[in-house]
Amino acid sequence: MHNHLGFPTPVVAIAGSTDPAAPLVVLLHGRGSHEQEIIALADHLPAGPAYAAVRAPIAEGGGYAWFANRGIGRPVPESLRATMDWFRGWLDEVAPAGSPVALVGFSGGAAFAGGLLLDDPARYAGTAALYGTLPFDAGVPTTPGRLAGVPVFVAQGEHDTVIPRELLDRTWGYLRGESGAAATARRDPVGHSIAAPARSALSDWLRQRLLA
Repeated sequence: MHNHLGFPTPVVAIAGSTDPAAPLVVLLHGRGSHEQEIIALADHLPAGPAYAAVRAPIAEGGGYAWFANRGIGRPVPESLRATMDWFRGWLDEVAPAGSPVALVGFSGGAAFAGGLLLDDPARYAGTAALYGTLPFDAGVPTTPGRLAGVPVFVAQGEHDTVIPRELLDRTWGYLRGESGAAATARRDPVGHSIAAPARSALSDWLRQRLLA
């Protein structure tokens, strides 16, 4: 099955609540990974929400990617636009406007989550960017005040050598500063992987955003 954008119908792994009224947390995997890998994160996150891990639509490197890029963390704008529209087609069917949705993206999935958030800041109850960059210079606005009051969780690794440091620093600065986001941010002494303390902080943050 393919939709009008030429991408496959989303393959989705689910966990957590089966109550249609439960808040939805969408888990977005990294480049070259897949939905079954990141759905395991739901085991460490609060009970109460429904969790959906979506497989990215572009096959790459034995796994899948959210967008074509011009280098690590630098999406091709036309590709990002097409995949964001594809994703929103899925999301707006499973979680109609007004139902609480949080995005949790790791690495390439963090860039994709950031693109979705910057494209439509009012749509999401919260967005977590884990070990990744925002998609700067990729066709979505990164203007001052763009995320005024929007809850954002940022986790980075001090020893991350996968994502260019300048992009990590620019993301950190923008989300904690000129974006206006209500940011919860932490850096842990790890590389390109989710630190256990960051995972428990993310769990607390989701609980506050969605279940308080």
